[in-house]
Amino acid sequence: MSLALLFPGQGVQHPDMLRWIDVLPEAAAPLAAMAGRLGRDWRLRLADDAWATSNRVAQCLMTGTGLAAWRALAGRLPAPVAVAGYSVGELAAFGAAGVYDDETALALAEARSQVMDACAAGREGGLLSASGVAREMVLALCERLDLAIAIDVAPDRVVLGGSTDALAEAADGLRSSGADVVPLKVRIASHTRWMQAASDDFAAQLAPMPWRPAGTWVVTNLDGSAQRAVPPLKRALAGQIAATVRWRDAMESLAERRPACVLEVGAGSALSRLWRTHRPEVPVRSVDEFNSVSAVVNWVSRQLDRVA
Repeated sequence: MSLALLFPGQGVQHPDMLRWIDVLPEAAAPLAAMAGRLGRDWRLRLADDAWATSNRVAQCLMTGTGLAAWRALAGRLPAPVAVAGYSVGELAAFGAAGVYDDETALALAEARSQVMDACAAGREGGLLSASGVAREMVLALCERLDLAIAIDVAPDRVVLGGSTDALAEAADGLRSSGADVVPLKVRIASHTRWMQAASDDFAAQLAPMPWRPAGTWVVTNLDGSAQRAVPPLKRALAGQIAATVRWRDAMESLAERRPACVLEVGAGSALSRLWRTHRPEVPVRSVDEFNSVSAVVNWVSRQLDRVA
C-alpha cells in the first residue's frame, strides 16, 4: 500500500485554488513564508492575471501553496513512496521529501525566478503546449523556427519554448495540422538552452547549501531518475532550468515504485489528467478537486484499502 505525490508547475494557478488551506494551522508556516514575499493580500490579487502569472509571483505561489497543502495532509496520510514535481513544482517536491524546510523552499523559488528573469531580459519568450502532433513535425518546427522542446510530455504531446514570434508562427502551423495548441501562462522560454546562464547561476547558489538526503525517492525532471542523495538532487534542480523536462520518463520511473494511488498536491488537475492517460489503472486525484482535508484523506484511504 503506497502513495505517490505530484506537485504541479506554474500556469495552473487560479483565484479559487486550494481555499481550504487558508485556515489550517499546519499550513500556516509555508503560507506565512509565501506571504512575506507576495504580500498578505496574495489571495485577493490572484484575480489580477498579469500579477498572478508573473514569473516571480507564480514560482513562489506554486511552491508555497503546494507545501501548505502537503503540510496540512502529511500527518493524516502515509509517507509517500515517491514524489515528483513538474518544473518549479520540484521545489515543493524536494521540500515534501525533507530535503530542506519551507522557508528555504520559498527562498529558492524567489532566487530561481530572479536568475531566470535576469537571463530572459530583453528577449520576449514563452511556452506553447501542443498535443496530437507527430514528433517529426515538432522537430521540423524546432529546426525551422529556432524553437526547443521544453517539456517532453507524451509521444504525441510536447511543450515548445522559444521567442514569442516563433511560437505564434508554430501555433498557426500546428493548428492547421489538427493539433491542439495552448499557449501557457509562462513568459519566458523555461527549460531551453536560452536559460543556460540562469541554470549556472542557480547551481552556484545551491552548491554551498546544507541539504539533507531525501526521505523518499524524488523523481527528477532532468533525466527521469529517482534520487535520494544530495549531489544528484542539486544537479537535477539546477540543470532542469535549461534542459528539456523529461516528464514522460519521470512518470515511468514513478510508476516503477508501484503506487496504489497518486495525489496531485497543488492548484489545478493537469498532472492528474496526464497520469490518468499514462496509467489509467492507478487512481489519481488532485487536492484542488476537494474542499477539505478530510475529503482528501478519505479518498486516499479508500484507494489504499482497495489494494490491502
